[in-house]
Amino acid sequence: MECSTIATTADTHHPLGLHALWRPGAGLSLWHGADRPDPALPEPIAALLAGRRFSTRVAVIGADGRRDFAATATLGVTAAVVFLDATRSLSTHPELAWYRHLLDGVRRLVAAGCVTPAVSSADGAALVRWQPVTTPLWRSWSAVMWGAAPDVIAGNNADPRAAVDDLVAELTDHLCRARLTTVGSGAHRFGFIDALLPGAPGDAVPTSRAGAASAAWLAWQNSAGGDETSVVFRLHEPDESDELPGPGAGSLWRFQVCLRSVEGDLEPVVPHRLDPADLDRVTTDLANAVTAFGPLRQALPDRTTLDYLLTTDTVAELFADGVSALGQAGFAVLLPRTIADVRPALSLTGRPVVGSPRRNAMVGLGAVRDFQWRLALGTGGDAVTLTDADIDELARQKGDLVRVRGIWMRADGAALTRAAGFIAAQRVAAAAGTAPDMGELLDLVTGDEERTGVPVTAVSGMSWLDDIADAGSLRPPALPNAELADASLRPYQQRGFEWLTHLAGLGVGAVLADDMGLGKTVQVIAVLADEHRRHPGDAEALPTLVVCPMSVIGNWQREIARFAPELTVTMHHGQQRPAGSRFTEHHRDTDVVITTFATATRDRALLAGHSWRRIVVDEAQHVKNVNTAAAKAIRTIPTEHRIALTGTPVENRLEDLRAIIDFVNPGLLGSASVFRARFAEPIERDRDPAALRHLTRLTRPFILRREKTDPAIISDLPAKDELTVRANLTVEQAALYRAVVDELMEALKDKEQRVLRRRTVLAALTRLKQICNHPAHYLGDGSPITRRSGHRSGKVELLADIATTLVDEGDRALVFTQFATFGEMLAGWLGGLLSTDVPLLHGGVSRTDRDAMVTRFQSDDGPPVLVATLKAGGTGLNLTAANHVIHVDRWWNPAVEDQATDRAFRIGQQRDVHVRRFVCVGTLEERIDDMIHSKRELSALTVSTGESWLGDFGNDELYELFALRDEAVGE
Repeated sequence: MECSTIATTADTHHPLGLHALWRPGAGLSLWHGADRPDPALPEPIAALLAGRRFSTRVAVIGADGRRDFAATATLGVTAAVVFLDATRSLSTHPELAWYRHLLDGVRRLVAAGCVTPAVSSADGAALVRWQPVTTPLWRSWSAVMWGAAPDVIAGNNADPRAAVDDLVAELTDHLCRARLTTVGSGAHRFGFIDALLPGAPGDAVPTSRAGAASAAWLAWQNSAGGDETSVVFRLHEPDESDELPGPGAGSLWRFQVCLRSVEGDLEPVVPHRLDPADLDRVTTDLANAVTAFGPLRQALPDRTTLDYLLTTDTVAELFADGVSALGQAGFAVLLPRTIADVRPALSLTGRPVVGSPRRNAMVGLGAVRDFQWRLALGTGGDAVTLTDADIDELARQKGDLVRVRGIWMRADGAALTRAAGFIAAQRVAAAAGTAPDMGELLDLVTGDEERTGVPVTAVSGMSWLDDIADAGSLRPPALPNAELADASLRPYQQRGFEWLTHLAGLGVGAVLADDMGLGKTVQVIAVLADEHRRHPGDAEALPTLVVCPMSVIGNWQREIARFAPELTVTMHHGQQRPAGSRFTEHHRDTDVVITTFATATRDRALLAGHSWRRIVVDEAQHVKNVNTAAAKAIRTIPTEHRIALTGTPVENRLEDLRAIIDFVNPGLLGSASVFRARFAEPIERDRDPAALRHLTRLTRPFILRREKTDPAIISDLPAKDELTVRANLTVEQAALYRAVVDELMEALKDKEQRVLRRRTVLAALTRLKQICNHPAHYLGDGSPITRRSGHRSGKVELLADIATTLVDEGDRALVFTQFATFGEMLAGWLGGLLSTDVPLLHGGVSRTDRDAMVTRFQSDDGPPVLVATLKAGGTGLNLTAANHVIHVDRWWNPAVEDQATDRAFRIGQQRDVHVRRFVCVGTLEERIDDMIHSKRELSALTVSTGESWLGDFGNDELYELFALRDEAVGE
């Protein structure tokens, strides 16, 4: 290995021929220049390097770009600091001068306290070291230093920037420890501080705590340097002198460059007043700013300053992205306080008609003669309402930064454009005589800006639409307590009475959708009695027509006689009902006419030939299918007001909700096809929250729904517990089940059968449900319920155990099935099992026999069990004598099943109600039950489920759903 010794000279002004290079992980390497391979060194340097040999050969690239191997001597950071200080009076190569300048900068950094501890890891140990606080000023200084690095430094490192950062880190740690020489070990509370003192190895933080310590010190570092900056930008609004030449060219904004003083004052930068070093630092900062926010490159320069002149489009970009980007690069940006972020909004104002009729037209403009849309920027007292001229001017400006009447504002330009287009379209419609009615206006007010472009935030002078826009619902005034003959309304019923009365006064239809058993009938009777009392002897008063199922027609007659005996009631039902002129004579001076759906359908022309104050449709789910004869007939009957009563406004589909709302407020939700595209498909298929939100806002004002389970509604109703009871199939049932599934899958392979696919699937579903009930139900062969060997059905066996137990305990039960034939089988068999008469309520029972059956069951000595079909016994009946409800088979519609359960769980029930729903293990019943429960999540306004959707499944999906599992058959 080639070596050289150190020669000395006493001349301290002798040029120093040494080159220097900091090598990460090694130190400061020194070597002689090629022109003086073995020079004599000045005395101070020779003394420092005494005993060191230039022996390690390192490949270096000289200033001339040539690569050579030099014999080097390497100094650690402590010796390097002493060496650099010793060269200050000497003439040196450029890199040594640069290293000295770097050392001076780090010294100033440490003296200012811009340092923080940091945790790093090496060979599995956590090392504590000092490092700089990376403030914007430090980053700027670092960039300047790096930009001035000599070629020897830049050319002799694979990653020159990393090498410089490594030297800064080593110098910072060394200089910090050197300043702490007077701090004694152990003179502090925290052990890790010893690792920051001179001579400490640095390994003081357990590895398990290293992460937390590092995060804490990093937070300290960020807070220590977060507010420091050198260059600050300040934006000034343009004035008339800042206009660009040319028509419509726009304005120029001054983006002023300022310096923040130590005291925090801002001074605009005047280039000729800065010394060269400060000017160099500022221009470096501006270069970094341009890198951070690129649009500054296109800014026009100002000849006398360093300011940027920005177009309005560039300023809009500055607001949107530039302020954040410059802030992340360490620059503060000051914006004019006068420029506010404003949200465009629409307002709707109307004027009432003088001399409007006593009762408003339903969902028409009614008392509103004229209305006007206004577009405003901002809200509250600071809002600026735009004139037509303002809107036209905004259309020309474009962009998100606009000037209105000399005031600059930030607003969503695209939204402004859409809103301006909407207002223009409304003007055209008004001029053409096709301005929207109240239903269409409600749709616009409650929508999610899809048609208006911006939200509608204020409505005034628009009758009931004011309340909906302000509170999302109608706000009926408080009324004196309803006066009824034999009862006082509960608080929630009083609110329902006030709500119905308010909507009637507005001419707006209502859907009263309280849970079954909360007294919807008595709330309507309270409205009828109140109107009768307020308008006694009114010769122009029209009667109310009540249309209801045959099962509850007697209940309406009895309830009116009980609570409002002053009302005259006539029944329009049966073979002896009057027709023609006899109808008019018979119902003269009548307050309420009660009829059934079937009668209303047959007497459609007769009822439509008379005028009615209102129509009340009880169990309104009967008119959910608009194509049925009953629905068509009832919609043709002229009336001033419509009320629909239903235990739930939705059953199988959202289309059912549309049908009921369309009955009370025609046209409110649009046609069936429009509703399907806007609401039903997005909600049912896509679970679209925006569509659901809009539908809720649109329908909420006209639907009043309270639930029995809400303690705020009714606190004295007993508890209801619901349980899904699982039964096994018998071997006989399992064999029949498999045969039907196999037959179905084989039929679906037939191409011709695919045309009737849905019918085939639903027919198989019915047969499988019959098998799950009992083999005799499916076979229809009149075979017995049980054989000597035992039960033939797991469900029937469970029913036998439950029925005998509850009867022994003095309880009573309702047993529901959707099949009349199976109900007949159960009623006879249960009667024998319990040694008592078990009545069967089905659709073929006459009204007289039905009423007698209900009265007997409700009596104290009535039968312990009543079997009923869902269709006949699921609505309109009060059967609170039962405190057990058993659904033997399933309709797969939670709404229908809940209505049936509410025959027992309603006002008047004194005992806790126990609900059991039977399903067979390992069959389609269990899997559909799981699916149904998962669909309850969409709340009262969303889809429950029927059975028809099963017809849309593919063959593989159907087999997966229908196939019998191994666990289906019991031991």
